[in-house]
Amino acid sequence: MVKSKSEATMNRREGLTAYILVVCALLVTGVSRAADSFDGSWTIHRSDEPGKVEFALIHHQHGHSSSHESAWPLTAFVGLDLSKAGKHEVKFIITRDAGRFECDGYVDNGEGAGVFHFFADSKYASEMKTLGFSGIDDEKQFSMAVLDVSLAFAREIQNEHLEGLDLDKLIAFRIFDVNAKFIHELHDAGINVRDCDKLVAFRIHGVTPEMVRVLRNAAYQPDEDQLIAMRIHGASPEWIQQLQKLGYDHIPIDKLIAFRIHGVSPEFIEKVQTLGYKHPDPDQLIAMRIHGVTPEYISHMKSRGMQSVTIDQLVSMRIQGID
Repeated sequence: MVKSKSEATMNRREGLTAYILVVCALLVTGVSRAADSFDGSWTIHRSDEPGKVEFALIHHQHGHSSSHESAWPLTAFVGLDLSKAGKHEVKFIITRDAGRFECDGYVDNGEGAGVFHFFADSKYASEMKTLGFSGIDDEKQFSMAVLDVSLAFAREIQNEHLEGLDLDKLIAFRIFDVNAKFIHELHDAGINVRDCDKLVAFRIHGVTPEMVRVLRNAAYQPDEDQLIAMRIHGASPEWIQQLQKLGYDHIPIDKLIAFRIHGVSPEFIEKVQTLGYKHPDPDQLIAMRIHGVTPEYISHMKSRGMQSVTIDQLVSMRIQGID
């Protein structure tokens, strides 16, 4: 019987899963390997990015496992040919400044799995120390090889003369893609960030050079902490433009953040305006949200004959528990 494409794909994935389980079992038993060796398993899958594959390294040590998976360029795999059809054995090498990964296994139509053995570069730690990054033990060197913390990258970041730069920050920069290009683009957009922790926070929360540029063009001068808070709470340039259409132009950044924290949205403002309050002060809007002065509450009070009640009176009534 001819199998469908989906059935064939399912069978390949089932075979891949079974192979990984066998590999893991062998690694856990530590066959012919020292307890502190840096061996593990790998998997490879197709990627949507041209010229890349989804590659994972799974390291097993002392009864625990750690995994790193991301899109890797095909050029990183020396000796691997994914153009061959069908299931076949493969051997390939990944070389990094921190060491090399020698990999064995199989690939079936572009997807596969196997085992790797890591061999640390004996000069890497001393070369990094010369650049100002000390404290590299075996585990960190393995991690730095996985993340490709190269000597060139270390020099690139060292040349930026940042505050608080050390080995752990260098590794974090690699994880979160903080590089010289990002730092320079921020500077060109109007903010000169020199603190390592702030740069990492920018990447984690999505503070981009484009965001800084748009805010600067709108006559805002946010500092680093304000930019991070804006991203955390969702005070985006697009959201700010919605407020401007309602007559709230150039509200101070701290108040914009307070709007997001307490739920002062364009929709809330529109409802309040339709009830006869054309342009409440930002502090009044925040107080309304804090104390629960909702459009429904206002309508209820008006239905009871309080047609001319002010926002401050409404807030006071809510504080006193008048429903």
